[in-house]
Amino acid sequence: MSDIRDRTNRAIALHDSIESDEDNDVYPVTTTVFDGHVNIEITDGTTVFSVRITVPMIDAVVDGHVAEPVQKGWLDTFGRRMADAASATRGHDTLDIKTTREDDTAVVETTFTDIDPSRGIDDAVSLVEFAEGTYVEGVIPGYDYTDPVTQLIQRASDAAGGKKGGTPL
Repeated sequence: MSDIRDRTNRAIALHDSIESDEDNDVYPVTTTVFDGHVNIEITDGTTVFSVRITVPMIDAVVDGHVAEPVQKGWLDTFGRRMADAASATRGHDTLDIKTTREDDTAVVETTFTDIDPSRGIDDAVSLVEFAEGTYVEGVIPGYDYTDPVTQLIQRASDAAGGKKGGTPL
């Protein structure tokens, strides 16, 4: 087993924000309510991290109708905000981040390499957590939301010392 493979395996085992799965190289991120996965591969002496995050479209978490222009605008804004997600990482000034729509979800994907597996895992997790924060920033007042939005708003309110039903928005 190569040195990079050993360091990568050790970094995976020690990281508390991803679940280790010895049967494959896809690791779910456990620190967010959304589906975030990191695929980790070793190629040419470096570690390749492929990050995929799926979040519900706004119309999937609203109790009621959301007009098509609002849905499109929400996705465009979410995608522009996610394009700046490299700022949440320690090892990457720029990343090629793609945000697309698949049915009732927005899908964010990027791939990057890092010679430091621990930093790479930290950066991958940071991207998933950045997506959650960006999602909350995109909550549009005036709609009746369902989970996971109500859960996220309540958690933010609780962290800010608010009362039940309060909103930080």
